[in-house]
Amino acid sequence: MSAQPSYVSTRGRSGAVGFVEALLSGVARDGGLYVPARWPTLSPEALTADGPAATAEAVLRPFIGDSLPEGALARATRRLTDGFDDPAATPLVEVAPGLFVLELFHGPTAAFKDYAMQMVAVLAEAALEASGERLRLVTATSGDTGAAAVRAFGGLERVELVVLHPLGRVSPVQRLQMTTTGAANVKNLAVRGDFDDCQRLVKALLADPRTAGGGRLSSVNSINWARLAGQIPYYVGAARALGAQAARATYVVPTGNFGDAFAGWAARRMGLPMGGIVAPTNRNDALVRALQTGVYARAQAAPTASVSMDVQAPSNFERLLFEASGRDADLTRGLFEDFASDGRMVLPEDLLAALRREVRAVSVSEAETAAEIARTHAETGRVICPHTAVALHAARRLDRSAGPVVALSTAHAAKFPESVEAALGFAPERPRQLEGLEGRAEVFETVDPTLDAVLAALA
Repeated sequence: MSAQPSYVSTRGRSGAVGFVEALLSGVARDGGLYVPARWPTLSPEALTADGPAATAEAVLRPFIGDSLPEGALARATRRLTDGFDDPAATPLVEVAPGLFVLELFHGPTAAFKDYAMQMVAVLAEAALEASGERLRLVTATSGDTGAAAVRAFGGLERVELVVLHPLGRVSPVQRLQMTTTGAANVKNLAVRGDFDDCQRLVKALLADPRTAGGGRLSSVNSINWARLAGQIPYYVGAARALGAQAARATYVVPTGNFGDAFAGWAARRMGLPMGGIVAPTNRNDALVRALQTGVYARAQAAPTASVSMDVQAPSNFERLLFEASGRDADLTRGLFEDFASDGRMVLPEDLLAALRREVRAVSVSEAETAAEIARTHAETGRVICPHTAVALHAARRLDRSAGPVVALSTAHAAKFPESVEAALGFAPERPRQLEGLEGRAEVFETVDPTLDAVLAALA
């Protein structure tokens, strides 16, 4: 990419913007999501860099160019060594012949969202200091995004963070991570609804000028390109660890909002050797049904043990659809306008075939999730979270003679003690990141799932 990389909207009615605008606005003015105008190719440095910070810096530099002050990217990537409890940040562990787990839970809130969020906070702060602006961030969370955002952005002088989570539908540990920090610049809203309601409200807030409060307005969900791009480097690190096997490796990515899976797609698009991507869901299987039937339809999200995946309208499906259509912005815009008005879209046959070539999706039941937690512990001694169990159960269905299978382990089991205890008969031991949460004062406000209710809470 050039020194000033640019980004375009999936819906084609917003002009190209630079990295800072994509970072600080989150969603394009036409309601679409930003993607690079041209995909960069992974450099030899990115493929051979030593350590997580150097890898992330080499992978992300083409996306940023010289749009931020000197040293901002290096400061951001240092957080991958300063704030993680494993020197590899995201170690790759073989748990059975040809079956690997990519551990993404070694950050400060014990979930994969930490990896990108820690970096994005530094990048946003650098951009705001250079411009003298203030930023209001709004984010929807099914649990882990909110906790990671509060930890990364809490206390920043130029940022106000607003977190919307579905009332009673995140784990108690996840809720406490969001609501007990005491950070003056963080406002937590518990929405009487599901994650899709929270996500819908965030999109409405981003489109409403009343939300900004006199400053910039953006989101740190994976609808924000910088947040999503920040997840690409750990795929590069995993491929380096696999060595000669990397080109045949299949990555199994437990999927809620499809951001983590799209980051893997982006890594492959940039030239990373990879065999394929499988996106398992829980019973909230909108993506599975879309790829099976060609109809992408909204439904009420059902509560499951893997609460962070209780999503029935994954935002990043729009990016995949845009790319699979040959970057047909008119088609993408029309389909998502149908979805917004009718709650469903019918995928043209050629587009459906193209989507099936890009990713596979499967659904994993609650019984299978619990059985996988028990099986993994019995066979390996590892205690895994329900989301990791979804990935591992799907991974075991694949033919490992064709190449290694890498399941992404997205959170520490101790964030979901009730589900793990139900499967194993004992609660998982807490890592140091999760100690001392109980007993702290919680601060949050409960609101109805309407734009007016949320705006009133922010007034």
